Amino acid sequence: MGSTGQPPSSLKRPDPPAANREGDQLVITPLGAGNEVGRSCVYMSYKGKNILFDCGIHPAYSGMAALPYFDEIDPSTIDVLLVTHYHLDHAASLPFFLEKTTFKGRVFMTHATKAIYRLMLSDYVKVSKVSVEDMLYDEQDILLSMDRIEAIDFHQTLEVNGIRFWCYTAGHVLGAAMFMVDIAGVRVLYTGDYSREEDRHLRAAEIPQFSPDICIIESTYGVQLHQPRHIREKRFTDVIHSTIAQGGRVLIPAFALGRAQELLLILDEYWSNHPELHNVPIYYASPLAKRCMAVYQTYINAMNDRIRSQFANSNPFDFKHISPLKSIEIFDDVGPSVVMASPGGLQSGLSRQLFDMWCGDKKNACVIAGYAVEGTLAKTIISEPKEVTLMNGLTAPLNMQVHYISFSAHADFAQTSTFLKELMPPNIVLVHGEANEMGRLKQKLISMFSDCNNKIISPMNCQSVEMYFNSEKMAKAIGKLAEKTPGVSETVCGLQVKKGFTYQIIAPDDLHVFSQLSTANIHQRITIPYSGAFGVLKHRLKQIYECGVGE
Repeated sequence: MGSTGQPPSSLKRPDPPAANREGDQLVITPLGAGNEVGRSCVYMSYKGKNILFDCGIHPAYSGMAALPYFDEIDPSTIDVLLVTHYHLDHAASLPFFLEKTTFKGRVFMTHATKAIYRLMLSDYVKVSKVSVEDMLYDEQDILLSMDRIEAIDFHQTLEVNGIRFWCYTAGHVLGAAMFMVDIAGVRVLYTGDYSREEDRHLRAAEIPQFSPDICIIESTYGVQLHQPRHIREKRFTDVIHSTIAQGGRVLIPAFALGRAQELLLILDEYWSNHPELHNVPIYYASPLAKRCMAVYQTYINAMNDRIRSQFANSNPFDFKHISPLKSIEIFDDVGPSVVMASPGGLQSGLSRQLFDMWCGDKKNACVIAGYAVEGTLAKTIISEPKEVTLMNGLTAPLNMQVHYISFSAHADFAQTSTFLKELMPPNIVLVHGEANEMGRLKQKLISMFSDCNNKIISPMNCQSVEMYFNSEKMAKAIGKLAEKTPGVSETVCGLQVKKGFTYQIIAPDDLHVFSQLSTANIHQRITIPYSGAFGVLKHRLKQIYECGVGE
């Protein structure tokens, strides 16, 4: 159960300091997304509690090679699995983990993520061109996994087996969340993918109201800075308009949900403002097109103010110039057109079929509008090789124009550095970034926080990070016992109540007020079976108590 190649050998674990007990040790191990983008999955253990953040696949691989390194852990020991959003690299190994391993814990994600997860994974199973033995799961496994997933609201605090957690808006895609976990007073923030920039339909990621002890944060774009959004939008529409003007076709590979909706809003508005383009069709090519739009319309209230105010008058996702396209068989490929097709990595499916058809004509263009993962065709063609390998195994010249205009809703360096300066976590763990980008980001953050004594770590897959936290127990006196401050050396008497990792001292009379417990009086009588002569018993008792015993 793992990926291509051998996992990096774990660093030898240092002996814990003598002052620390074993229970003080917190361990974080990336099972995926350690110095890579793909198969996000981070294991955390503290105080005997085990958590998994995200459960994705690697888009560049297939079959078991695409999975996180699940064989590094015992799935049956995981208490809670928290999924940040529905993208394949964060959620697509969940049916496998739930249905084909010994995992018996609880799984949480937001309501919108759960609704879209179902659609995304069904599409993933359909478009994956892999052999039967390489199939990780089927539609039935996805349905079974839905029964085990529990929904959590933003800012709702839940507790499972002493693990408290809640989530914040992360931007990025509809329903995306950052999770804050609290175990015995140690707080860990896992950002997943996040964006602090509000776009045409999504809110920006929130800043948590207090600093975590550890922040596990994405580093996708390293030290890069995004162009301002209006400049990216102009480049995007200029490329499309000029390609159409010369009689070409435009392919925009994008996943069915996420950036697709952002780009469709831009295109529909641009077409509305340019009557000369009204005879040029725009297609949203995904088997899930209509169902995806229905989900987006259901969760309008989870979007930003701009979309919600538009929705009061008309549905912003009821596009006037965009038509759904379910399959290539019904596509009338005559003349210029714009087609947005899934998947975004061009590995298979409609986007790959259209690419193979159009890549040889220099009048055509392909716009890569999202993050391109290493190992995918989308990443390969950004460097504009002279030839590409088609799905049938033959090579063909790459004559079409390739443009990389990223609308990927990941934080850039400006957002990451500002976010971390606001929170000032003493420990920062970098995940979800290619090794070079992550390395540059790490060095820049070390320089930026040089006066602050922050630890910045970038573990590889299967490499454990160990931290130690003071686990002194503190009990709070509440109710009557807290009405006056005890003097020096004065003893406070009460009942100690433990819930999870919190301790309280409560007067017996207050027990029912501050807890779900109550006091009771117990009268106990001991009965001992005896079948011997009473005289013998009387004699023995008299010897014991050295006094007369009544008849």
